[in-house]
Amino acid sequence: MKVNVQSVNFNVDQKLVSFTKEKLNKLEGHFSKIISAEVFMKVQNTSAKENKITEILLNIPGGEFVVKKTYKTFEEGVDQCLSSLERQLGKFKEKQKMRLV
Repeated sequence: MKVNVQSVNFNVDQKLVSFTKEKLNKLEGHFSKIISAEVFMKVQNTSAKENKITEILLNIPGGEFVVKKTYKTFEEGVDQCLSSLERQLGKFKEKQKMRLV
């Protein structure tokens, strides 16, 4: 799977990119036909502590999934986005199975 990480309003650390790619590659265990993932990390200029936005666009054959989360850290945002994507992929797989029956 091709993973592209883009940062807005800050310079992304290589450790964060590696962390994100490693986590996204685990999604292939749930669904092997993932084409690519686009990850957008943004820092909002607000006084709130939860100002880190993580958005993941997952491309699969026949569609795409988009998840957007805001947390204190990007790592936490990536983890929460992935758990949401895992649920969405699970539902998608179930629908695919139902169509085959």
